[in-house]
Amino acid sequence: MDKEYLIQDKPAKALAIFTLPMIIGNLFQQFYTMADSVIVGRFVSEDALAAIGASYSFTNVFICIAIGGGVGATVITSRYLGARNYKKMIQSTCTALIAFLLLSVVLAAIGLIFGRTFMIYLNTPENILDMASDYLEIYFWGLPFLFMYNIVAAIFNAIGKSRIPLYLLIFSSILNILLAVFMVYNLGLGVKGAAWATFMAQGISVVLSFFLLFKEFKKYFSYLEKPVDMPVLGEMSRVALPSILQQSTVAIGMLLVQSVVNSFGSEVLAGFSSAMRVESICIVPMAAIGNAMSSYTAQNLGAGKQDRVKKGFLAANGYVLLFAVVTCVILELFYTPIVGLFLGGTGTDLAFQTGTGYLRFMGFFFVIIGLKMTTDGLLRGAADMKMFTIANFANLALRVIIALSMAPHYGIAMVWFAVPVGWLVNFIISYLQYRTGKWKTIKTA
Repeated sequence: MDKEYLIQDKPAKALAIFTLPMIIGNLFQQFYTMADSVIVGRFVSEDALAAIGASYSFTNVFICIAIGGGVGATVITSRYLGARNYKKMIQSTCTALIAFLLLSVVLAAIGLIFGRTFMIYLNTPENILDMASDYLEIYFWGLPFLFMYNIVAAIFNAIGKSRIPLYLLIFSSILNILLAVFMVYNLGLGVKGAAWATFMAQGISVVLSFFLLFKEFKKYFSYLEKPVDMPVLGEMSRVALPSILQQSTVAIGMLLVQSVVNSFGSEVLAGFSSAMRVESICIVPMAAIGNAMSSYTAQNLGAGKQDRVKKGFLAANGYVLLFAVVTCVILELFYTPIVGLFLGGTGTDLAFQTGTGYLRFMGFFFVIIGLKMTTDGLLRGAADMKMFTIANFANLALRVIIALSMAPHYGIAMVWFAVPVGWLVNFIISYLQYRTGKWKTIKTA
């Protein structure tokens, strides 16, 4: 059966089949969010780009909560699928959908109430505060769409149907870009137009994804006894909460140092924002490989095939090295036109210097986050969460401490100098835990 290729095919082949659609899909998801920055940066103003950039570190926390929750759903659903426990599999699916819908509504309400206040606390420059607040308000109205799409996509990934989220993302990304160009350029709605375009594209995508999920799971409905199973929810939370931390490390770290970046003014913020958007794309293959390792590990441990996990881990790290080399070459050769894509011909010298400086430095270090994510993915898939959590806390703490203590004295570059230091410490801690072999015997089902 094709849904069992993760426990039957050769590890390298299985991971490639599973990961490639995720990489393409996640790239389209990044294009989905990056389109706002490119369009407003070229068609509105540098300040408009800075406004979305100021919002990005805040909104990205919520994106990572949704992705982390999806990873929790993926691991538990994959484990039950590998064990052929279809009753628990359908219960975990329904439980995840209902729980995260409620969570998204609560978070959206918090964002709508406190969004502008939070932007003020982050020292958002006065000249872009109104635009950033307008963007955030529309974003939070669409937060349930974001959460539901990510949970549905995670469930499709858990059962080996990663192509379905890919097709949906391609469709919604293209729709988002078309709507954003129309609303920003033709209607002149500025950052509000970009936000409404994303809202509409996400809403349509969620409706389609629910229809396809219902069709896919219709054959399992006979196993469903109750829509929410509290033991399953507890089990899912045990994986999801540390996963949310792991997925959110970059976002939370940047959120905590955002006030430092904002204090350098809107020009620096515009350049920094453009580089951060590019970094988010560069991390996509690494994150996809790490998430694939979670599903691969969960299914193989559920099927009692521990030896396949080690082989998959080696294959995953081989893919990481390949993507890291390609990323480094591209950034070192084309950093100027890449930043220019966001800033256009009207960007200031300071914005360009900030953006290109970030990319030229970071190009050499994506291999570290790739190794970190594959190791974290294995531990997460095995539900070996204690050291996983400690490693990610160490990552976050180091980045924040270095940036907050050194950037005000030595310049904005200290914000990105702190990044690979945190990644490296995270990887070392996670890898040492992997070497203990304790993950082989941890049970979640």
